[in-house]
Amino acid sequence: MGTGTSSGVPMIACECAVCTSTDKMDHRLRSSILVQSAKTTLVVDTGPDFRYQMLREKVKRLDAVVFTHPHKDHIAGLDDIRAFNFFSKKPMEVYADSLTEEALRRDFYYAFSDTKYPGIPELNLHTINLEPFVIGDIPVTPILVWHLKMPVMGFRFGKFTYITDANFIDAAEKQKILGSEVMVLNALRKEKHISHFNLAEAIATVQNLQVPVAYFTHISHQLGLHAAVSATLPGSIHLAYDGLKLKFA
Repeated sequence: MGTGTSSGVPMIACECAVCTSTDKMDHRLRSSILVQSAKTTLVVDTGPDFRYQMLREKVKRLDAVVFTHPHKDHIAGLDDIRAFNFFSKKPMEVYADSLTEEALRRDFYYAFSDTKYPGIPELNLHTINLEPFVIGDIPVTPILVWHLKMPVMGFRFGKFTYITDANFIDAAEKQKILGSEVMVLNALRKEKHISHFNLAEAIATVQNLQVPVAYFTHISHQLGLHAAVSATLPGSIHLAYDGLKLKFA
């Protein structure tokens, strides 16, 4: 749904080429994806743009939320899950590792309080680790990656692997990615970064894993214009963009 990020650069009075671009592919909201089968719909992460993204894509049913890690640009929109509670008449199934669970319980304390009041988010929280699990009819394989020293969960859904906010993947975890047909990976900018793959590192990672097709996400305005950067990429590697849809048999 979204491909962008807050990169630590002030967002006020920004006049960079990406921010003022008329190319819709340069309009980057916070990173998130929606995964859908015939019977199940889930999202990975609920950033600050979650409500708008769901309205834009006209998503009327949501079965679960899966979190990668507890940074605000990936969890801040969880409160807006209440609309899906209202229409489904049931709690939202939420999957997170123990580090992210701690942040959710702290930031959305009112949703976990013993004293409930009408309209608060209703959440059924599941603590996950590296063991595979299933949501509805969608199998999920967690992949541990590193955001400098922070553990982050990537996920493989059948032939598709999604990884954001990473700059290192252990050899054992790379084995879980092998055989993927499509991979989405973070590529923050061209310059080296302390906790994200830069563009060159992301390209090398995809090529090392021999994934046939890849899309780069969690890209900041520092990376440059979509069209200009895309023209420099190998033929099987692309920049993702907000609203991108991928289909698998």
